[in-house]
Amino acid sequence: MIDAASSVRLVDQYCHGVLRTELGLGTFETYLGPAAGAPPASGTTFFDTQTGFAVRRWCPPLLGLEPHCPPAHYLARRRELGVVEAGRRLLRGTGIATYLVDTGLPGDLAGPAELAAAGAAQAREIVRLELLAEQVADTSGTVESFLANLAEAVHGAAGSAVAFTTVAAGRLADRPEPPGPGEVRGAAGRWLTGRRMGDPLTDPVLLRHLLWAALATGLPLQLHIGVQDPMPLTGFAAATAGLGTDLVLLHGYPHHRSVAQLAGAYPHVYADLGPALGQTGARAAAVLAEILELAPFGKLLFSSGARGLPELHVVGARSFRDALGRVLGGWVADGAWSRGDAERVATMLAAGNAERVYGLTG
Repeated sequence: MIDAASSVRLVDQYCHGVLRTELGLGTFETYLGPAAGAPPASGTTFFDTQTGFAVRRWCPPLLGLEPHCPPAHYLARRRELGVVEAGRRLLRGTGIATYLVDTGLPGDLAGPAELAAAGAAQAREIVRLELLAEQVADTSGTVESFLANLAEAVHGAAGSAVAFTTVAAGRLADRPEPPGPGEVRGAAGRWLTGRRMGDPLTDPVLLRHLLWAALATGLPLQLHIGVQDPMPLTGFAAATAGLGTDLVLLHGYPHHRSVAQLAGAYPHVYADLGPALGQTGARAAAVLAEILELAPFGKLLFSSGARGLPELHVVGARSFRDALGRVLGGWVADGAWSRGDAERVATMLAAGNAERVYGLTG
């Protein structure tokens, strides 16, 4: 282990807000499982996952309990403290100094200002492009007004947000280039004609138009990889090279090695370290070591990827620190790295790279 890993300041470069409401066991468990939010199979529990075990390892001491206490005891203590106090203790136990918050998910989630207050930290907003377009469509009556209002909304969001994010990465493989004006107008007309208020944006032409409009602002663009192979994005990475806009590939586990490879291949492409480390729990050090084999250290950014539960912010931060200390500390002990270099790289991964990419002050 190296001391810097346990104390280094963190910038959580991608996360969501926490729930404002008290949770029962069943609802709490769904947030420990896959992102789809399905319940565990009958007779099983999502506490019996690497994430569930990591919650039981890192979170109970922050609420005055022993590590690895039974889930029922933990949730009882959580209810005793109340959702506000429990959230405050958990978030302040992460060591996260700045949260970059995607505000594009539905639900009763705290916004950036609330998260910052609870965690005694700073927070900035990440704007989800699909939601922005859907909100514009809800108030635009014609194709011309929709496209004009959309351009204005993207420009306006760029004035206050720290980045844009999108879940449309999978639609960029076949045609990464921006669509032409006529193609965009035709797609907008078809989408608006058949759309009901609240319908999501799925049209591939409009999504490509939206992404390229965001790229023109110069803000970093985060691309959700999910569990898909990121290599089909090679064309989009090549098409956007030289624009002066950075791409950040989010998540990507179990294809984390391919994500790291893309980050190493293109100067403007960066790789997200989370929430793979939180998902892999006790194996997080092995996953981190694999990523560090392929990507330059200046291209990797910490995040928790947390959504809903402050426990997931804790797991993301503590798993990252623990994995970083084990991996870099092992290399220092072996004589492969100097302690000074290990501490410098730890600072880069934890906060420095994110501060540079997003224009944050250190």
